[in-house]
Amino acid sequence: MIAVFDVTVIIVNHNSGAHLDRCLQALAAQTVRPHQVVLVDNASHDGSADQAERAYPWLGVIRSPENRGFAAANNLAVAHSAATEWLALLNPDAFPAPDWLAALRQATQDEPRYALFGCRLLDAADPERLDGVGDGYHASGLAWRRGHGEPAAGRYLSMGEIFAPCAAAALYRRATFLEAGGFDERFFCYMEDVDLGFRLRLLGYRCGYAPAAIVHHVGSGTTGARSPFTVYHGHRNLVWTYVKNMPSPWFWLYLPAHLALNLLSIVWLVWRGQGWIALRAKFDALRDLPRVWRLRRQIQQQRRATGGEIRRALTGSEELLARFSPTGTRR
Repeated sequence: MIAVFDVTVIIVNHNSGAHLDRCLQALAAQTVRPHQVVLVDNASHDGSADQAERAYPWLGVIRSPENRGFAAANNLAVAHSAATEWLALLNPDAFPAPDWLAALRQATQDEPRYALFGCRLLDAADPERLDGVGDGYHASGLAWRRGHGEPAAGRYLSMGEIFAPCAAAALYRRATFLEAGGFDERFFCYMEDVDLGFRLRLLGYRCGYAPAAIVHHVGSGTTGARSPFTVYHGHRNLVWTYVKNMPSPWFWLYLPAHLALNLLSIVWLVWRGQGWIALRAKFDALRDLPRVWRLRRQIQQQRRATGGEIRRALTGSEELLARFSPTGTRR
């Protein structure tokens, strides 16, 4: 008899095509069965959701008449799914190993101090390389997938603490997800996982890395890593994440570094021929700052973690320099 993990697996689909079928095949092959699998279809027109519903009778499908984005679609799934203890988020272009859920369940038993977990993501096109081992976050507001592009052999094989999980494949305790209010739906997509991870950390929760929970990830499988859509949302949401979450006094101390980061990113994107997208992203971020500042006040009033705890959780400048130096591995 196959064991059951008290988890709801949530997949957000928007024209994911064959990726979605491969993802669901991998879920069907799990050695531990989830309590429920929910697919939120964001107004796809490629027939992928219809095909999935026919092929996998155990799949619960929620259809949105419009593309609500990754953040809102996940919140919708949580609101309309069974009250399981855990929520596992999985992108349709992420293909878990057969023991993925078993490894996550074991991680929750071995490390009960963690309320959320990141997985070991391998590059689906080149499994000898890492796609990421959780998200790092620097005091300047720069976020990136730790280990991205590095050789997989012999690296990041131990359980440990990370700043936040990459939501392409992540596990959250449902009660803590709801306590934090879920994803910020104004983000639409990109950086929403870092934002949620930061807010959970401010509430005193910690994130673990489960190296045995292996997932092969295509990455930007439907939007494109350098598409205008990706660049716009990523660079707008970078500002909102910092303003909402960085606690005082660190907010004011590191604000010059954050401003410098934004300026450098604009210069870099101008050089890459995407300057207009960068400027629009920053303009829209600044235009909405009054709303974001009101959210900041609420978030900081609810904060339980100390400023020192938050500072220690930020990724150090040494790792940042190694990551983005000319001799380092670039994302």
